[in-house]
Amino acid sequence: MFACITAACCANRPTSALKYGIVALFVLNLVAMPRLDRAGEPGRAQHAPIIVFMTDYGTFDDAVAICKGVMLSIAPDARIVDLTHHVAPYSIADGARFLSRAALYFPTGTIFVGVVDPGVGTQRRAVIAKSKRGQYFVVPDNGLLTFIEDRDGIASAREITNPVWRWPGPVSGTFHGRDIFAPAGAHLARGDDWTGVGPEVPHLVRLALKPAVIAADGINGRVVALDGPFGNLITNVKAELFQKRGYRLGDPVLINIGRLKLTAPYVTTFGDVPIGQPLLYIDSSGLVGLAINQGSFAKVHDVTPPIEIFVSRKK
Repeated sequence: MFACITAACCANRPTSALKYGIVALFVLNLVAMPRLDRAGEPGRAQHAPIIVFMTDYGTFDDAVAICKGVMLSIAPDARIVDLTHHVAPYSIADGARFLSRAALYFPTGTIFVGVVDPGVGTQRRAVIAKSKRGQYFVVPDNGLLTFIEDRDGIASAREITNPVWRWPGPVSGTFHGRDIFAPAGAHLARGDDWTGVGPEVPHLVRLALKPAVIAADGINGRVVALDGPFGNLITNVKAELFQKRGYRLGDPVLINIGRLKLTAPYVTTFGDVPIGQPLLYIDSSGLVGLAINQGSFAKVHDVTPPIEIFVSRKK
């Protein structure tokens, strides 16, 4: 029908109508043309690949941008999400915690490139690991995947030894983020077969973590980190363990942090106590936290993680 209308228009106005008819037919055919789904391309996902990037590089110089440039040179359609580039320098434990928390909120197939690497240039391995949730982690084998392994499990891991998966040229002894981890993550995003990256790694390095435990008179745990710029204390005491001591919202809790002793109410959130007052709460990761409403607990009480904490049992 559309072709007939076009032909009629062309008969009456041979020059202009012919032009308009050709354009209209082109548009109609373009709309009707079957689209090539990315799923039809070997090794590709149905959406643009996601690379979640985390380092302790900071954003003071060009290191992060250089790594992103490497990724985009190899996988130009990748979506790069910055997890953070302000992991406390050399803190593998903080990096492991950030990777574990963030991974919960990204889909299967997401690629995490994590570079917290105090052993850069040494004999420590560079690896790609696939979790049992179907996510990929491109990291130094130094304990960064401890929490991922504990929660999600590791389906397989391989050492990055194939030079094709690295940036061309000699590998720097101090910038493996650029030369090894960024290109390996980008090759994954491009859809390359990761089983060719290198030999299997049967066991990953793990952090030596001391879990919180129930004692006769309370809970022995640790302050493991601070909550960003706010100075709230993050502990390794899980909510279930704390609640086994019989505490209910509103109860006062006696706490020892190193030599510091104080009592804080167990509440839901910061505004449940007056400004400037301490509180104990369960944070968004299900761990006991300590804070001062609109203040820095760490600064006020001069607390620097890691440090031991003792939570007394309910009186």
